Amino acid sequence: MAVSLPLPSYFTAIFIISRLMSIVGISKHWNIMNISSKLSVPPLDVADKLSVDPSAVESASRDFGHIAKSVPKAVLHPSSVEDIATLVKFSYNSSVPFTVAVKGHGHSVRGQAMAENGVVVDMASMKKHRNGTGIRVSSDGLYADVGGEQLWFDVLNATSKHGVAPVSWTDYLYLTVGGTLSNAGISGQTFRFGPQISNVYEMDVITGKAEIVTCSPKKNSELFYAVLGGLGQFGIITRARIPLEPAPKRVKWVRMLYNDFSAFTRDQELLVSINGRRDRNALDYVEGSLLMDQGSPDNWRSSFFPPKDHKRITSLITNHGIIYCLEVVKHHDDQSEDTLDKEMRQLLKGLSYMPGFMFEKDVLYAEFLNRVESGEVKLRSKGLWDVPHPWLNLFVPKSRIADFNDGVFKGIVLKRNITKGPVLVYPMNRQKWDDRMSAVIPDEEIFYAVGFLLSSGFDDREAFDDQNEEILQFCDEAGIRIKQYLPHFTSKDAWIHHFGSKWETFQQRKHQFDPKMLLSPGQRIFN
Repeated sequence: MAVSLPLPSYFTAIFIISRLMSIVGISKHWNIMNISSKLSVPPLDVADKLSVDPSAVESASRDFGHIAKSVPKAVLHPSSVEDIATLVKFSYNSSVPFTVAVKGHGHSVRGQAMAENGVVVDMASMKKHRNGTGIRVSSDGLYADVGGEQLWFDVLNATSKHGVAPVSWTDYLYLTVGGTLSNAGISGQTFRFGPQISNVYEMDVITGKAEIVTCSPKKNSELFYAVLGGLGQFGIITRARIPLEPAPKRVKWVRMLYNDFSAFTRDQELLVSINGRRDRNALDYVEGSLLMDQGSPDNWRSSFFPPKDHKRITSLITNHGIIYCLEVVKHHDDQSEDTLDKEMRQLLKGLSYMPGFMFEKDVLYAEFLNRVESGEVKLRSKGLWDVPHPWLNLFVPKSRIADFNDGVFKGIVLKRNITKGPVLVYPMNRQKWDDRMSAVIPDEEIFYAVGFLLSSGFDDREAFDDQNEEILQFCDEAGIRIKQYLPHFTSKDAWIHHFGSKWETFQQRKHQFDPKMLLSPGQRIFN
């Protein structure tokens, strides 16, 4: 239905629509009068929030990966959810639609949040205009309503003031809520509490048809499950309701070293088998990593190992090539040290780590969760943060993790000696994931997250990409049925193979919620 406007306002609307058309490159032959009459809300307040400033466009053309570059026509700096919906509606109603990508903190590594010749929505602008209302904790402390643009670090700070916090996190907290929920959101808590996408009550989403929809498992459930882990293909998350639990005050943080991979994985699998959300005997965090010849054994993420032990740890790495580090955490609230130590001894009883190579700390809960920041500060100070990040993240079935160790960790990574960054390896339980969601994981009950979180220089990235390709080729030839996390593919056939039995549902949901293929073109799934 046409909108009735005073004559000056009407011509203002036509002027702004024309300007928007010119910015996104819509044909001059497009019928302005016809479209403006069909728009239920003309983009009066949107055109002046579109920027073609070279610095804004350049920023939206790059991401944390420093690998891909896609130049948009403009950047939207929204001040409200309605601004975003109006932009999407404008494109949806166009005879020549333009694509729309959403950029949170820009932590993608292969251009997933870019829009070549489209419009990038800068969600950080939403945060500025929320005026402190982007994170609202319920009066009973059972949940928080969080803007999709909010950083998990800010969620931690806001909820902690009420003595509560989410239970599922990512290792790095300077990621947006909308960004991690569009993928999965994993860390050492996932084995027990599930990924972040398994810890959402409801969401507000702008679909590719510009509809602002509230969805949950009981209301608009198809959209709810589509969006979680949906790689931004079905909608833009503008609000998520996150469950909260009492926040612990401190954590007992332990690392143990292994030179035997089978013992390392056997112990990890034993620990994650105790995984009830209310089981007091369960650990709260389990991760593993590889220590290789890369200088100081803790230079990549946080200062943990005592300096006096660096020399003997380095000697282990030199002798064995790879040392496996098992990292666990138990929450507590100022328990007596004797009681806590007794609990930890019982939990870790019978583990097969190398004698004399257990290290522990007791730190504030928030300090543990934000542990990666110290590594970021170090890298920034050395000019090593804004460099290429040719990351590769995989899910590997438990039944083939030993073959993966022999063929990849020892057969490829160790021989190539490309070790600039952490390599993570830790198990998860499939039962903690919801198969109705779009995220794709292996079929086995236990599978491993393996993350090659490497940093290269601008002149040697090709060697890192070659290693990634060799790893993928090895898995393919060995019949190891991996799934990529934070996936990147260059062909539709590869995407179809990735989604497997979920592809038909994924494709149907795309046609249902984003029929004109407007959203998240940087994933390169449908366009």
